[in-house]
Amino acid sequence: MSTELLPPVAPDVLADAVEQLSARLRKKLDAAIAGCADQASASTDGSVEVRFGEDATVTLRPGPSGAVTQAEQAACTCLLAPRCLHRTAVLGAAPLAEGQGDDPDAGSRTVAAPAADTDTGAGTGTDTGVATGRTVSGGAPDMTAPLGESAPATLTPAQVRAASALWNAAAEALSAGVTAGGAVVQAELLRAAHTARLAALPRAEAAALRVVRGLRAARERSEGQRLGDLADAFRELLAGAALLSAGSADAGAAGSARRAYEQGGSLRVYGLCREPVLSATGYGGVTTHLVGADGAGYTVSDVRPGGLARVKGAGSASVALGGAVLDHAGLARGGLRIVGATVSADGRLGAGRGVSATPLRGVDWSEEPAAALFARPVRDAMGAALADGGPESAEPGRTPTRLLGCDVEVIGAAGDAVVVRVVSAAAEGPLLRLRPAHPHPELPHAANLRRIAEHPGLVLRVLGRPDLDRAATLRPLAVGPAPGVAATLRLPDEWKGHADLGYDRLQGGHFPRETTGGAALGPVPLGPDPLADAPLWRVRRLLETGVAGGRRAVAEAGRGADPASLVARLTRAGLGGAAHLAQALTAEAGRRPRDAFGRLTDASADGYARAWLAAAVHLAAAERTLVAASWS
Repeated sequence: MSTELLPPVAPDVLADAVEQLSARLRKKLDAAIAGCADQASASTDGSVEVRFGEDATVTLRPGPSGAVTQAEQAACTCLLAPRCLHRTAVLGAAPLAEGQGDDPDAGSRTVAAPAADTDTGAGTGTDTGVATGRTVSGGAPDMTAPLGESAPATLTPAQVRAASALWNAAAEALSAGVTAGGAVVQAELLRAAHTARLAALPRAEAAALRVVRGLRAARERSEGQRLGDLADAFRELLAGAALLSAGSADAGAAGSARRAYEQGGSLRVYGLCREPVLSATGYGGVTTHLVGADGAGYTVSDVRPGGLARVKGAGSASVALGGAVLDHAGLARGGLRIVGATVSADGRLGAGRGVSATPLRGVDWSEEPAAALFARPVRDAMGAALADGGPESAEPGRTPTRLLGCDVEVIGAAGDAVVVRVVSAAAEGPLLRLRPAHPHPELPHAANLRRIAEHPGLVLRVLGRPDLDRAATLRPLAVGPAPGVAATLRLPDEWKGHADLGYDRLQGGHFPRETTGGAALGPVPLGPDPLADAPLWRVRRLLETGVAGGRRAVAEAGRGADPASLVARLTRAGLGGAAHLAQALTAEAGRRPRDAFGRLTDASADGYARAWLAAAVHLAAAERTLVAASWS
């Protein structure tokens, strides 16, 4: 189903429309949604019309923001309007508008689209279209309270009630699963998300919208949709709602719709690399990663609505920071002296009126402060990355995964990955897998890695983002020559010592002759994979079964000999906690107490959701532990 012509619709508008339908029409809603988007046609006045035969026409008239934010902006010509199936079906087929605390890159794990923030004054950030910040892997921007506003120490009763309503809606959606999680179930989640927004819980609202988008994508079988991503979204939503509804969390757990910028004084920052940003929700641009004189990480980004063409153009667009005359390509290989700098908690540089910037000479990766990124042992750097991006921080408002640098020797290709070994003076380093930072075929990430794989024995310096969901996997953003090594890259002088894998294309002349054409003989060893070798995949399969088929599917999986085999395998592997939680989940899924007349005495999904969440949180922590071990 193509929804390109339909404008985004505010979640509360859709939720209200579904609520107004009769029970009879609600049963027909999913079927009506499936076919109406293909009948859409755009008008010259900016409205969109959808015809339902000769009897009814639905017209959407988006507001100045480009989204349908008021009920009056959606009208139908039938006699039942506005409580008609036609109008609600068109609203349900349209994409969801961004929420107050929503991330433009919701649903994309491989690259993030930072929220559009520009500092408009001394230390205060507001949304204007240019993002200056760090991208988040599979995640979202840091949302902290704006300066000048003192957040209460505890949650208000209204916030606790909104979180409780969100928990109940999320539990029902999880119990229904993808198969039964149609428009009506999604509308209940959207209503709870809107209530969370009114109660100033933007982080919870954003988590709920990610789940709804995931349910839609799964039901439509959209390209690139992964059931594991939806399971992770459910885990984040339920964990956040449980914490907030308990009333024990502080106000910081609620998040904020605006980003705080603090005075950073004078800064000297030096470019490390550029990273193309192409999100699943239509945002595109570039992020330039910087390092300060003290080794702190900073970023400047330009991310706006747009597709691949904007991604390519943004790589050489001017930097909107303090009147600097550099473009992003120049900043990635140069530096800036910033006076009156404003900095967010996650390293985003604000572009306020009081900020001025002067270009500086860049530093090579072998010079300080950039060299410190490559001097740290990879095990220590990975431990810090896991602390930044662990399950407890995989949500909007937490610091994103930091970059990791190391020197590696190429061994060869293994599927879509390049197998390398970390070069260490102390001992033999671990084997790593280099995978494309973004899978889009028109971005040069994959082509550059294939070039590198053709040169076993090549030693190079790599800067990238560790993949926290795969064993010993690094998503490289840039590569450069390793100092003091003959068999290394020969890059042009204008590249200033490194190649940005998302923008620059490596050619044959960039590689030393002594390694050219030397293909690895036989299969390339991948090294141990503790994540794949552990039977935890069985727990994930059980959790994803619940997401796909709902509570009934988990109850069916709990019958027969397979559950006993699951518990036995986990116990033998020393994963007794996972075995206990998986057994408790299947038992709770099948627990449907009835009275003497066969009526359910406890129809609530609360117990099932808590059992599923306990198993999911334990699984995430166990997987992160095994991922950390793979870097040893």
